[in-house]
Parts: sequence; structure tokens; C-alpha cells
Amino acid sequence: MDCNRYRFLSLWSLPAPPAAVYAVLERPEDYPRWWPQVRAVTRLDDSTGVLTIRSVLPYAVTFTAHETDRDPDAGILRIAMSGDIDGWARWTVTADGCGTLARYDQVVHVRKPLLRWFAVPGRPVFRLNHRLMMAAGRRGLLRHLEAV
Repeated sequence: MDCNRYRFLSLWSLPAPPAAVYAVLERPEDYPRWWPQVRAVTRLDDSTGVLTIRSVLPYAVTFTAHETDRDPDAGILRIAMSGDIDGWARWTVTADGCGTLARYDQVVHVRKPLLRWFAVPGRPVFRLNHRLMMAAGRRGLLRHLEAV
């Protein structure tokens, strides 16, 4: 088992139409406005940016995200990541009753030295840190969708 490889899945049930949710998720430069753990997003061009995230634990992760797939009809947004973490992440936005299900899949290898050093003893804590960040993101997105 590769102790520095993580696979995450988060499901967000949201009381908004899929098109509205997709429209927010396709604008990562706005994430810091509604997602407290996304500390900074710097656009490099139309499909690439640098993101810094930090959740509960006292470390930040910075990576370059490059859009690899954008399909509004299928509700898919996918990026490749490189930097403190390497891998990919994908949002899949679908109708769910009268609302939306936003599915977030992520597979990454940790490259940040501190996180690699604590890979084995810290794994459960790192996974909890990610869950807390995703829960805060869902709450922030709910508030943002209510305000627009």
C-alpha cells in the first residue's frame, strides 16, 4: 500500500438546480468567497490556476490545477493537480429530485515533505481533516447559493 496515496469521495446534496451548482463550481477563483479552507486561487490562464488550501490542521497545501475536462451537459468538471499534491479531482453535478447531487472524487499522491513524513501515523487525521474541509465547503456553498 502506498501510504502517500489518498482516494476521497464526497457527496453533497444541495437544494438548487444543477445548472446553478455547476455555474458556481466552474469558477474556482470565487471559491475563497464561500469556501473558507480555500485560502487563495490565482488564475494563470483560462484553464490553469494555483490554489492554496488549509483546513483544521496547521499546514497549507499549494498546487497547480489544470482543467482537463469541462462538460456542462454531463455536469463534469475535472482537473489535474501538481505540486504539494499530484493527481486529479472531478466534480460530477447531477439532478437529484428537485435539487442537485454534487459528487467530488479525488485521487492524489502527497508530495509535501511534512505530510509524507507523517504518512502512516497521520493518515486517519489527514482523512478527517479532508472530511472537515469538505463539510465546510458544502455549508459555504449552501449559503452562497441562497444569497445568489
